Amino acid sequence: MSGRRARSALAALLLPLALGVGPSVRAQDDEVPVELGGPSQDAVPRDGVSVTDGAITTDSTAGDGAIEARLRDIFGALETLSGVDVAVTAGVVTLTGTVPDDAAAERAGVLATKTEGVVAVENDLTKDVTVSGRLNPAIERARELRRGVLSLLPLLAVAAVILLVAWGIGALLARQKWLWRRLGRNELIASLLARVVPLVFLILGLVVALNLLDAVAVLSAVLGAAGVLGLAVGFAIRDTIENFIASVMLSIRQPFRPKDFVDIDGREGAVVRLNSRATILMTPDGNHLRIPNAQVFKAVITNYTRNPERRFTYQLGVDANDDPLAAIGTGLATLRGLPFVLDDPAPQAWIDEVGDSNIVLTFAPWIDQDHTDFLKAKSAAISAVKTALEEAGFSLPEPIYRVRMDQGAPTPGEAPAGPRQPRPPRAAKTSDTSVDPALERKVEEDRRVSGADDLLSAHAPTEYDS
Repeated sequence: MSGRRARSALAALLLPLALGVGPSVRAQDDEVPVELGGPSQDAVPRDGVSVTDGAITTDSTAGDGAIEARLRDIFGALETLSGVDVAVTAGVVTLTGTVPDDAAAERAGVLATKTEGVVAVENDLTKDVTVSGRLNPAIERARELRRGVLSLLPLLAVAAVILLVAWGIGALLARQKWLWRRLGRNELIASLLARVVPLVFLILGLVVALNLLDAVAVLSAVLGAAGVLGLAVGFAIRDTIENFIASVMLSIRQPFRPKDFVDIDGREGAVVRLNSRATILMTPDGNHLRIPNAQVFKAVITNYTRNPERRFTYQLGVDANDDPLAAIGTGLATLRGLPFVLDDPAPQAWIDEVGDSNIVLTFAPWIDQDHTDFLKAKSAAISAVKTALEEAGFSLPEPIYRVRMDQGAPTPGEAPAGPRQPRPPRAAKTSDTSVDPALERKVEEDRRVSGADDLLSAHAPTEYDS
């Protein structure tokens, strides 16, 4: 059996040679590849032609007629190339007729070039510029679109229902203000959550609907365009976005409360309100001061109201011949006798500098701002200590230059100069140092009349409480 199979195989190999089937030569453009044997097993013969390895082949015995017939069949099967006429002479293909556009003409040339046996291609195709040639393809595409839409109507209906349900759930949650107030620490956070949640549900519904319609590519394009648009808009309104984010952070941290007297980068005033764009202050002169929240968030803020106990300092000069320690003792005794000066912390004083004609002393008493006005107390303390020093024999000289004619001993009967001995201070006269409610009253009136939303709360925890 094995010998018989071997002889059968040998006969199968020698049979083509006995029938005179030799190597075939294929010429295409400038290359002449040699193909041994017949067509491959994947080739499907049809009217003397076959397709092998991506090339359109024909029977070598068919000649120009087979090539022409094959190309006519191919162009006739393609709607955009149905108007192409083919003529083949000695392997040279000439294409004439009209096509819709340049892409179709190029495609016809490529198909002709790939056909086996073609030596060259003369592409004389022209674009169809007639009304019917331009209008008919558009009408056909519109009809195909209509048929596609009609077939998708059930899915479109389901997608629309999903989108409406998602939007309805988001809108229902947005109206639950009690929920957002519980989740958010203030009105701004609650309002932001109430606006973002419906948008999130709407986007989720849109994603599900597009997936149902198998339009994920459309979703990617929309998201990409939205990303580019968002980036451009972000750069355009960068300051607005920065102020809004700063407003959120300030409303959470609460660095000050309504009616607090603060200093924001050198700008002093009582806080009127904090909105989503700026912080409004009222200066001691009764003027409104608007500072963008982005600047407030990055600024150095001094809150004078947070701690009611506040210290103020001022300087007084005494004569260079006076005893500075005795002057300090006189001043501190006077400050301790003032009813608005706190005993704890106790007032302090020190020698600040020694000038050409005087000695500069600094006094630093403490007051309670809940019961004492800061400016009134400072004015009263300066006046009381100045008067006490003058009555005790200390002089508060102006800057002068003293000229001495000689450095000899004093004349007979003249006592040598020395430090002046202070006299005991008398009780200082006190003036009205009660809190001035004018500024606070004007701030309260402004808040009540305007009725504007305020992101600050008198009861919310502040950043000092954390």
